[in-house]
Amino acid sequence: MRYVIAMLAMMAMLPVPQADAQDRALLQLDWIPTGEHAAYFGGVQQGIWRELGIDLSLTRGFGSGDTITKIAAGAAQFGVADIGALMVARARQNVPVTAIMQVYTHSPHSMFVLRSSGITSLRELEGRRISITPGNSHRLYFPEVARRAGANPDSITWVNMDGSAMAAMLIARRVDAAPFFAIHHYYQNKAAQRAGQEIVVLPFVETGFAIYSTSLVAPNNLIAQNPDLVRRFVLGAQRSFEWARDNPLAACRHHVARNPEVVLDDCQGSLRATLTYVFSDHQRATGFGRWEAERLGFTWRNVAESQQIDPATIQPASFVTTTFLP
Repeated sequence: MRYVIAMLAMMAMLPVPQADAQDRALLQLDWIPTGEHAAYFGGVQQGIWRELGIDLSLTRGFGSGDTITKIAAGAAQFGVADIGALMVARARQNVPVTAIMQVYTHSPHSMFVLRSSGITSLRELEGRRISITPGNSHRLYFPEVARRAGANPDSITWVNMDGSAMAAMLIARRVDAAPFFAIHHYYQNKAAQRAGQEIVVLPFVETGFAIYSTSLVAPNNLIAQNPDLVRRFVLGAQRSFEWARDNPLAACRHHVARNPEVVLDDCQGSLRATLTYVFSDHQRATGFGRWEAERLGFTWRNVAESQQIDPATIQPASFVTTTFLP
């Protein structure tokens, strides 16, 4: 009996295996949770990050600029944000945030208008009222896009509001246009049709604005102090997108379970469109999550010029790190 008691005491003193340890981390999204984010919610529910030792939570976003600010302030370990918003924040405020993985290989930025408005081109937005959220990357790019389209960007009246109200305000004709990623057209147009309207998409890329867009970002101090956590997070993101690509219905079911305000069919429509920006010819040529130097440089030049920043002041490679990519 004494031998058994002694053995039990020794076993109680043994350390818990590290495989059971979970690093807590928060992922700050760039927007309200829609099917665009199904890969993240699906990956969490599927246990992909948990298998990598990360207990990951997610919180809604209020625009890329707001996400960058919160990441810089230490409110979250990781963020989803447009790389253009990161570039501007670094150039103007030297925010200690870096892109760790490219998600969208080209930009889905666009303006949504109603067919009944008669607006058929970006040039015809001159003098109109457009909704916007603080730090929204659409506004960062719009001056250059407007100039390319032959419109005066200074003629626009920007109407600040929460992102969740923009579609309703457009459908109610309280604004003339609303900035959305083109991937949101499927479900937003369903809402418009219920009101007897139809949404038309005016993509920025039609003006030759082929730039990088949504990326995953992290604060520089986390990158320096806990690179292993960053590496595992990036690997989890890759696995989550690949799993969502192969299991879109399951990913959306997970997403809707966590975000019941999202309709399953709407989620599937958004996710289908989203994956075309993640898994593309560019991605296959460059590698998952990686940047091609020419497109990164083109992105920075256009972002800088649209904000009257001298692009020569910062090298575009300084905005990103490939250290943690597979």
